[in-house]
Amino acid sequence: MDAVQALWLGLIQGLTEFLPISSSAHLILLPRLLGWPDQGLAFDVAVHVGTLLAVMLHFRRQVGPLLRDTLRSVARRRVVGESRLGWALVLGTLPLIAGALVLADAAEEALRDPRVIAVATIGFGALLWIAARRTGSRDERSIGPGAALFIGAAQVLAIIPGTSRSGITMTAGLWLGLEATAAARFSFLLSMPAIALAGAWKALQLSGVAHGVDWGLFAIGTLVSAVSAYLCIRVFLALVARLGMTPFVIYRLVLGVALLVIFSGATLPAAG
Repeated sequence: MDAVQALWLGLIQGLTEFLPISSSAHLILLPRLLGWPDQGLAFDVAVHVGTLLAVMLHFRRQVGPLLRDTLRSVARRRVVGESRLGWALVLGTLPLIAGALVLADAAEEALRDPRVIAVATIGFGALLWIAARRTGSRDERSIGPGAALFIGAAQVLAIIPGTSRSGITMTAGLWLGLEATAAARFSFLLSMPAIALAGAWKALQLSGVAHGVDWGLFAIGTLVSAVSAYLCIRVFLALVARLGMTPFVIYRLVLGVALLVIFSGATLPAAG
């Protein structure tokens, strides 16, 4: 991998992590389409760190009160300030932990075929379109335990490349009656523990592997990912308030069909 590839992969990660179009699908497909070597697990960890930094920076004024009030609610045994939203994020993360422990390795091996990505891109895009047609007015602070678990359970489906973690959590939020920007904000807040846990898991997998690391390329990927993700969050929240989810649904459908055409003659990987 060279600096150009690191820049492009960091940009793709930053632009797609928080849009409902699947960052994992794009990171898998771009090297295949351009004939690049696989960037490796360590680089994936680096660009995910970039997106985590971006979302923490965007919500920097909210993260502190969320953590503080959630901890205070434990001591006082009642709702304190932002603690309702804080506990919704905790509950929304639990299904992902359970699902990852059971399904992550199998998904990593069996579901990276471009045609699987194409079908997931189309199918979950259509589901997003259906959910977006529901008129909701609730904000993220109205999310109770049951709704948080429902959104968290939907998030497990993002293990399938092409689903989109942000897309499926926004779909679940819209289905429950959240307003579009509220569904997006909750999805972005929920991404912080999700990305942190995924990054920690990948880092643990790498801990026993002895290999050289090109810190310069990692720095490029992380920086580009962080900057592009931060800008993407700001633009997306403004855009979805005006246009809704329709542009992203159209993109998913076009991309999915294109992938089916491009990879229609590809050989499926051997089972097992």
